[in-house]
Amino acid sequence: MEWLLDPAAWVGLFTLIVLEIVLGIDNLVFIAILVDKLPPKERDHARVTGLSLALVMRLLLLTLMSHLVTFTRPLFHVGEMGFSGRDVILIVGGFFLLFKATFELHDRIEGRTQHATGSRIHADFWVIVTQIVILDAVFSLDSVITAVGMVDHLAIMMAAVVIAMGIMLVASKPITTFVNAHQTVVILCLGFLLTIGFSLMADGFKFAVPKGYLYAAIIFSVMIEGLNQWAKRNVRRAEMRRPLRERTAEAVLMMLGRKPLLGPDVESDETAALPIEAFGDEERNMVSGVLTLSDRNVHSVMTPRTDVSWINLEAPADELREQLIREPHSFFPVCRGTLDEVVGIGRAKELLLDLIEQGCIRENRLREPIIVHETIEILQLMETLKRAHGLLVLVADEFGSIVGVVTPIDIFEAIAGEFPDEDEAPDIIDQGHGRWRVDGAADLHHLEQILHTDGLVDEDEEYSTIAGYLLSRFGRLPEVGDQCELVHDYDAFRFTVAALEGRRIAAVQIERLAPQESPDAPQSLH
Repeated sequence: MEWLLDPAAWVGLFTLIVLEIVLGIDNLVFIAILVDKLPPKERDHARVTGLSLALVMRLLLLTLMSHLVTFTRPLFHVGEMGFSGRDVILIVGGFFLLFKATFELHDRIEGRTQHATGSRIHADFWVIVTQIVILDAVFSLDSVITAVGMVDHLAIMMAAVVIAMGIMLVASKPITTFVNAHQTVVILCLGFLLTIGFSLMADGFKFAVPKGYLYAAIIFSVMIEGLNQWAKRNVRRAEMRRPLRERTAEAVLMMLGRKPLLGPDVESDETAALPIEAFGDEERNMVSGVLTLSDRNVHSVMTPRTDVSWINLEAPADELREQLIREPHSFFPVCRGTLDEVVGIGRAKELLLDLIEQGCIRENRLREPIIVHETIEILQLMETLKRAHGLLVLVADEFGSIVGVVTPIDIFEAIAGEFPDEDEAPDIIDQGHGRWRVDGAADLHHLEQILHTDGLVDEDEEYSTIAGYLLSRFGRLPEVGDQCELVHDYDAFRFTVAALEGRRIAAVQIERLAPQESPDAPQSLH
């Protein structure tokens, strides 16, 4: 034990430990790939068992160090080239690495390991352990021979191997977890193994490959992959700052064939793997309506003031009776002179009965009007409608003027599409061959669903109808026949003003244009 007092022996011990760890990193990487083929509950056991048996094998090789020296002596010759036992081991080991790495790359590129489920077929435990031991024998041969040449004391060699293997045993689990959690790292590591396998075979055939070049290439690749993982982590952090509901809605919309909320050029690994067009048109529109409902404003779902049917207490009784018989609504705002002077909400049959029996409407039978501000959120509006027990809700602006009316059927139409009354025509009429006749008051959300496109809805919610969209595009009240075009991604449409009613765009003709050569083509006005 005199070597314990020799500083040179301690330097040799430290050097051997570092050498064993450095030369064992590639071993750990391949072990991480091998144990992934086992059931989760057996992976740690296989990893520990394989490395423990590898440690015993290394210690056994060290005890036979006198025989290891002879591994460098030629055993046979092929022409003028002699092959030693070391050369044969390197050639066989290199071929094994090339074969195994190529097989693993093929599986991963083909996607066979990407869709593992609970019924996945796993490899046999001892087959994986045997591969770990064989692999360690190939990787450890050079390090053991080097140890024999560097240190004179067997105890130092064994101590270095035991310490290095202990460190590798501790580091193997986090390395295994990291490697198998990042598929790009797995592909990179398999590329390393191909390079190492080629280097071992070249060394066995007496073609010297400078280790410096090999290590420089590996280190450079690791640095690039490190930057790649850093960039992915930053993207995930930015993604996590978005609300969970928004991220969930985006994922479902991707399944519905809609573009992600982040834009067509930004797509996460998860959403990229989602199936497209998983639903039919009606299903897609309905689910999309539910997911986007909370993002809409009241103006996009309400009946605007100009289309509200209301009862004027100052009108003649005969005129009111004709109005109640003619219009199919169940409830009406009852006002005095103007819609802004709301007295109450009346049921159609009760109002008609009052007019027949009394000749006038009894105000004491009217329901209290429910008025909300135009900035109310849709979910809060739904709660208000629930408390209203089926009554309509009036929407007022900041000046107290009534700007519209919302009923439960309006919310339902925002989700499931249009349900026109008996006295109404559909807002959007499909004329076939990529042509549509659209009412100026048509909701943009519904129109986007019909056209299967984006780009119409204003994110700032300054308008909610196709008429508002066109007015913002023209910057003036257009004339009949005025046109503008929308190019969004690979969709292109022409909008033509078909009819005007006073200062309102009453009807719009929409035509789908041929696909544009460039998705970035500018929008144009005519």
